[in-house]
Amino acid sequence: MRVSEFWRAVDQVFGAAYGAVVSRDVVLEELGGRSAAEALAAGVDTRKVWDALCESQDVPQDRRHGKGLLEPHD
Repeated sequence: MRVSEFWRAVDQVFGAAYGAVVSRDVVLEELGGRSAAEALAAGVDTRKVWDALCESQDVPQDRRHGKGLLEPHD
C-alpha cells in the first residue's frame, strides 16, 4: 500500500473530515503510541498503519482490503 492509497482509503472509509481527525488524533499503541500520521512520517509500513487504524476504529474486515485503490482502467 502506497501512502497515497492510504489517504485515499482513509477518505473512503472514514470520510475526509473525520478521517483527518482520526489519522491525526487517535493514539495507536501498536505503532509506538503514535497517531497514524506520525507513524507514516516516521516511516512505519503503510499497510501496518492502515491495519492498526482500522482495528482501533472497529472497521469490518470487508471494508479494509482493496480500499484506497483506483478503479482499474479499461
